[in-house]
Amino acid sequence: MTPEQADDAIAAAAVRFKHDPKGWANYAYDWGHGQLQRHTGPRKWQGETFDVIGEHLSNPATRFKPLRVAVASGHGIGKSAFISMLLNWGVSTCAHTRGVVTANTEAQLRTKTWPEVSKWAGLAINAHWWKVPAMSLYAAEDGAEKSWRIDASPWSENNTEAFAGLHNEGKRIILVFDEASKIAPKVWEVAEGALTDEDTEIIWLAFGNPTQNTGRFRECFGKYRHLWITRKIDSRTVEGTNKAYLEEMVNTYGEDSDIVKVRVRGEFPSQAVAQFIGTDTVEAAQQRRLEFKDEGAPLIFGVDIARFGDDESVIRGRQGRDGRVIRPIKWRGMDTVYSAGRIAEAIDVHKPEAVFIDGGGVGAGVIDILKSRNYRITEVNFGGAAREATKYANKSAEMWSLMKDWLPTGVVDGDDKLKDDLTGREYFFDKDGRTVMEKKEDMKKRGLASPDDADALALTFAEPVQRKDTRTSRQPLGRTRVAATDYNPLG
Repeated sequence: MTPEQADDAIAAAAVRFKHDPKGWANYAYDWGHGQLQRHTGPRKWQGETFDVIGEHLSNPATRFKPLRVAVASGHGIGKSAFISMLLNWGVSTCAHTRGVVTANTEAQLRTKTWPEVSKWAGLAINAHWWKVPAMSLYAAEDGAEKSWRIDASPWSENNTEAFAGLHNEGKRIILVFDEASKIAPKVWEVAEGALTDEDTEIIWLAFGNPTQNTGRFRECFGKYRHLWITRKIDSRTVEGTNKAYLEEMVNTYGEDSDIVKVRVRGEFPSQAVAQFIGTDTVEAAQQRRLEFKDEGAPLIFGVDIARFGDDESVIRGRQGRDGRVIRPIKWRGMDTVYSAGRIAEAIDVHKPEAVFIDGGGVGAGVIDILKSRNYRITEVNFGGAAREATKYANKSAEMWSLMKDWLPTGVVDGDDKLKDDLTGREYFFDKDGRTVMEKKEDMKKRGLASPDDADALALTFAEPVQRKDTRTSRQPLGRTRVAATDYNPLG
């Protein structure tokens, strides 16, 4: 057979396998020989996932509807090999296919994902069809390199053009998120713009170890599960993984430990590695019912004042274990007079025993206005000194820690924003072993909003407030402090 005849045969196979990625994978690689001598074909889970894609594309009723597939897994299952075989099928069986692959870091793309793409492109029967430099795969055919290609593109919230511009009407689009847990929500949102082309085969795949219990990858398996075909893969069930090492991890840490859930079972953790408050804790607090109302506990207001245009000002109330004692009050805009008016109105209506207000940024102006109107409130500086300065780096860490200790028996409303705020923030320890909360600026860099709701609730733990049933007379609102022995910070 001449080279031209061989190419014609490959092209005919490409047509035949246009909607059959598993068929192409079995055809295009020399299984059982050379670098693949220990393998007879794709692994079982890989073949099953290829079948999901093939069934979607083979059905005229679903072919031009976006296909979203999310796979959470333990280590070593061969996801990079799967991605590589899929990309080779994608460009080989549909002319002028376009795609983008991104990952949690540029290093992941350059040192792990793309070397695998290059390797599998070189192993394919049609390796000569492609050029695979450091961060792209494109057609070797003259004039086709711009329209027939896959690009590796590190994500950036400030540079999303690679995703926003991914259109290929009437042909095929492949979008891959590798190590998807740490890709920012903004990138997911922009990527959704690539799903709008008419009469186009659109495949969006998200892979990764489920390291984060918050974020868009987690939501593929939660509130957005109606949009995604999802799968969790236990590394112990996959051919070719190191079963002895995996069992050693299970025996060392326990079947239900977070490290085994993430690294072996492909399950999301109860609490992410640096996550300060666990998702399970918040969800339980949102579902819990109070057995009785503690009338003797003081009603305390926490008020977080917005610092930026996209943030919210929030008033939250807490009475002992009850974080639902009032409906949260929220507003946008940084007009100090308006904010002071909203707070004053809430104080007049609910008559709390104490009001703690964030004094940072525009909060100072709000506090000055309230004081000028004879409202007795307490200013709190998140960056100020903690009461227990040997345990907490600042006031913010102390308040959040007290709130964290309260949540296992407290109740809060079912607001998704509150849940996201409480569970999204990370922490670390300083050189003196004190708890330090992640900065809001760093949260925003990770694609998360300022935790206004959670900060308002945390402010209710700012200072001790005496119980009503231990007083001889009702004390006015003010800065008066009482002994710590008069106060139980958990209720």
